[in-house]
Amino acid sequence: MKSKITKAAMVLSLVGLSSQLFAQETTATDAQTTEKFSKKYFRTWSIGLNGGMLTHYTPFNNRQNGDFYTPQESWGYGGYIKKQIIPGFGIQADFLAGKVKGFRPNNLPGGATAAQQNAGFETSIDWSAAVSGNFTIANMSLNQKRNVLSPYVTAGAGYMSSSANTDSPTGASTGYEENWFVPIGAGFKLGLSKGVNIDLGYTVNFMKDKNFDGVVGAANDRFSYAHAGIEIALGRKGTSQLQNYSAIAAIREESAEENEKLRRALSSAEENARRDKEAMAAKYAQELGDDDNDGVANKFDKCPGTPANTVVDGAGCPLKTPAQIIREKVIVTEADRKVVDEAIRNLEFDLGKATLRPTSYATLNKVAELLVEKNFSLKLAGHTDNTGSMELNLRLSKDRAESVKAYLVSQGANASRVEATGYGPNQPIASNKTADGRQKNRRVEFSLF
Repeated sequence: MKSKITKAAMVLSLVGLSSQLFAQETTATDAQTTEKFSKKYFRTWSIGLNGGMLTHYTPFNNRQNGDFYTPQESWGYGGYIKKQIIPGFGIQADFLAGKVKGFRPNNLPGGATAAQQNAGFETSIDWSAAVSGNFTIANMSLNQKRNVLSPYVTAGAGYMSSSANTDSPTGASTGYEENWFVPIGAGFKLGLSKGVNIDLGYTVNFMKDKNFDGVVGAANDRFSYAHAGIEIALGRKGTSQLQNYSAIAAIREESAEENEKLRRALSSAEENARRDKEAMAAKYAQELGDDDNDGVANKFDKCPGTPANTVVDGAGCPLKTPAQIIREKVIVTEADRKVVDEAIRNLEFDLGKATLRPTSYATLNKVAELLVEKNFSLKLAGHTDNTGSMELNLRLSKDRAESVKAYLVSQGANASRVEATGYGPNQPIASNKTADGRQKNRRVEFSLF
């Protein structure tokens, strides 16, 4: 009775676990498998079916702990339901059934009887259920997210119902039993497509029982299951399995996508820069260019289109050129100089005054005629001796020069062509210590040009 209650509780627990897992099969849950993959959609549920060889032999058997240490192979079959949590880890519910056989040869040590030596067993696994963690060791795909080859290991705990038959006359204990066991396995999966994998694996089941083979031995019994099968992903067709997700391949793909985005962004930036450069060049040509080459930018040119070599002002407008004054070349002849020299010799003033004496008029008239006729210019320079104050002498020399100029102008000479200047006693031509020297220094010089 106790055995049946335990069996029922185990089955209900596994069914409840499976129901809870399947109840979570929604897009939102898949999208939130972990925070790391919250923005990606993967198929996280899968089912698997397998078949293979069950045997009493394991790598851990030896003559001391194996009641029947010569193995015999027999067929077994199983399946599982798996929920992938992250790419490297998932939880699966395993189911197994089949028969395990073993044989004791004739060379049993210790002087055993022939009946003891020639014995075998056959244990039928009516049902077996376990929950295991599945650890993906590596995803060996670098160029795509779909897995090519991924080795894995599993470890968990389960419960089993079995019945053993043996022809061993010693220590036999046959019949129906239920026991806990620990399955530990390894294998690898080959990806056929995004939703289909081939599963090749090997599992050693460590029984928490010494009577699995029908004979109570010194150590707990063990058996192994080498299997091949197929795994099919559940969920949206065309999406990848989370267990087959390659982080390296994803990084490569995302890096390639990011590089492509950066390349497009750079290309777009270069195109924008080219357009901006062209727009700036056009704006510069329009505003800061100089179409008429007058040195004034178009933006500030108030008179565009001026002819070449035109002198312009800051606004680009032509400068008004002053009228060209053509001067006749003046040639002073010796005869002209004689007229002037004669006027100088005959020039007389009242004593201490700037009044011309009439004796000076005749020769001054000739000078006036010369100025009018030949359009000469004349510079008059008045001088005195050093008698009297400097101020008086400067004024007297200036007044005498102006007196001569006034007379010449009265005779028709152009006033603008006659310049009168007084120097006083500053430019003597003789010594002021003698009367003759002082007489020579009192003079008005005529410079004709």
